[in-house]
Amino acid sequence: MAGNRVRKINDLGNDRMFPLILRLVIPSMLAQLVNVLYSIVDRIFISRMAEGELALAGVGVCGPIVTLITSFSFLLGLGGAPLLAMKLGAGDRTTGEKILFNCFFALIAVSVVLTAFFLIFKRQLLFAFGAGADTVGYADDYVTVYLFGSVFALLSVGLNNFITAQGFSKTAMGTVVTGAVINVALDPVFIFGLSLGAKGAAIATVIAQFFSCVWAVAFLVFSKKATVKLKPQRLSLKIMLKVMRLGFSPFVIIATDSVLFIVLNSMLQNTGGGDVYVAAATIVVSYMQLITLPMGGLTMACQPVVSYNFGAGKAQRVKRAVVDAIIVCIVFTAVMTVSSQFLPHYFVKIFSDDAAVSSVAVSGMRVYTAGIIILSVQYVAVDLLIALGTIGPATFLSLFRKIAIISLTALLPLRYGSFSAFWAEPAVDALSGILAGFVLCASLFKTLKKYCPQSSSDSSGQAPPAA
Repeated sequence: MAGNRVRKINDLGNDRMFPLILRLVIPSMLAQLVNVLYSIVDRIFISRMAEGELALAGVGVCGPIVTLITSFSFLLGLGGAPLLAMKLGAGDRTTGEKILFNCFFALIAVSVVLTAFFLIFKRQLLFAFGAGADTVGYADDYVTVYLFGSVFALLSVGLNNFITAQGFSKTAMGTVVTGAVINVALDPVFIFGLSLGAKGAAIATVIAQFFSCVWAVAFLVFSKKATVKLKPQRLSLKIMLKVMRLGFSPFVIIATDSVLFIVLNSMLQNTGGGDVYVAAATIVVSYMQLITLPMGGLTMACQPVVSYNFGAGKAQRVKRAVVDAIIVCIVFTAVMTVSSQFLPHYFVKIFSDDAAVSSVAVSGMRVYTAGIIILSVQYVAVDLLIALGTIGPATFLSLFRKIAIISLTALLPLRYGSFSAFWAEPAVDALSGILAGFVLCASLFKTLKKYCPQSSSDSSGQAPPAA
């Protein structure tokens, strides 16, 4: 049976929950932590170029485009992976293979469309995203190369979710680590050795993403461990509609990050902060990614456990997984809060020795990360509600938080000056985290009561809604 092969590594349906969560979560969090190195390592080396602050600001302006491209890998990866896990829980490997191939095909098609669109409009978009006359050249050099390799970025990130969904979080970590090691090794070669500057950083990133992509595809095609393999299947609009329905909420979260970056850079540039504040914001956002991406890795790793047990009708295990995920997430964010409040200057020094940039970045880090402990509840709520197929509440929470942050980021600097833009994040994080706690409890109780009514005996009720 399909599920038996998964249990050779991690028994999603029967292993003790907290050790199981840790075995899945730790590699996934480490993978996402390493994944941040793709952007951070580029920025570190770029900041050491001649005119490093201008180059750093220019590459920072590319953030919205990179983020928007990445969001489509979450639309398809985090939309398809929970469906696949539910099917494995129900013992239906055949449908799982259909889901995997349809998402693979869609990732390639989307990458072609996005590459063409951004190549045509890149110059106009870069200026709209906060580039100045002195920084647009660096931004153009970086984003042009990155766009030609976007297919590798989409496939490596998107397909990795399907590896995790089968219980192979260590293999999924290997996908990311492979790319990160290559990226770190190649950055100084292309940036300084070949004197390619920002363009060299992008070339190194694309090569690294290519090898990450090869790793993920090779595992899903050739590995004997994989329960669900990547093989040609009939394309299905019905399957893709389900995938996009489940993936819409994480897509909104990531896609609106690009809007947030645009608004943040524009407000900092146009309310008196200038390139110094844009460069500082690039550093602040880089640190924030060291928190949010591992948190996303944590909740993504918990999704297969929740989806599998939901598909098998095991309500008590679903509840236990949610509680354990919250515990681990709060511990992680508490550690990162201590780091950001007491040690921010060490992180900032990696990027810049400029006194003006460093001063803004240190203060910005302390403010920007002040609400992350409460934010952890939001991350758990959204991703694990998606794992249950409960799309409405997850989408509401995602939209509420992002609309509120973007609005405050745009409004605060107009009245209180450039630096006040950094206060929007913690204010909304605290509010949305509290709201998410209430929504999670209500939605979890309602969904399990409907589809797994005999929770004490772990017997199944109706079929899960998204399966």
